[in-house]
Amino acid sequence: MTAAARNRCPWCGDDPTYVAYHDHEWGVPEHDDCALFEKLVLDGFQAGLSWIIVLRKRDNFRRAFDGFAPEKIARWNKRKVESLMKDAGIVRNRAKIEATIGNARSFLAVREQHGGFDRYLWGFTDGGTIVNRWRSMKELPAETKESRAMSKDLQQRGFRFVGPTICYAFMQAVGMVNDHLIDCFRHRELAPKR
Repeated sequence: MTAAARNRCPWCGDDPTYVAYHDHEWGVPEHDDCALFEKLVLDGFQAGLSWIIVLRKRDNFRRAFDGFAPEKIARWNKRKVESLMKDAGIVRNRAKIEATIGNARSFLAVREQHGGFDRYLWGFTDGGTIVNRWRSMKELPAETKESRAMSKDLQQRGFRFVGPTICYAFMQAVGMVNDHLIDCFRHRELAPKR
């Protein structure tokens, strides 16, 4: 079956950037601490916007945000924030940029306390992927008890822009939940083997 003929989740449409993200990244279990941090930050930047806007700017974000290295971001100062506010290649939102600095500091604390950001985050799904069996986009929830628990705990640890809806989008993106529709070719590919 050709890539064009495959059944996909309808949200990706036919935009090549969105299709590539759907086919190769969305829902794939991610365990790299820095990649998890990047996706959490980008999901926070998505708040109030369409994901495709953030996705199209991701390379610019990576450049401007020091490759999403939390150790570097945690040391940013006001001069760096002002520089980012002039960077048309990213989403220029002061509150979200400043939250990224605090989130990097909180990330470092969580990693130290739990022996890894991956270990901490995946604890909200008992270390595995929750496999859903949705037939239509209308069935997908905006948040779940797991995303509410994650949101609450992250906020208590000082993270910002991590509400339950953002956390659920993050969980979908990093494969903590498999929310590909059951007729999408990626649902079966990403389902744990029995």
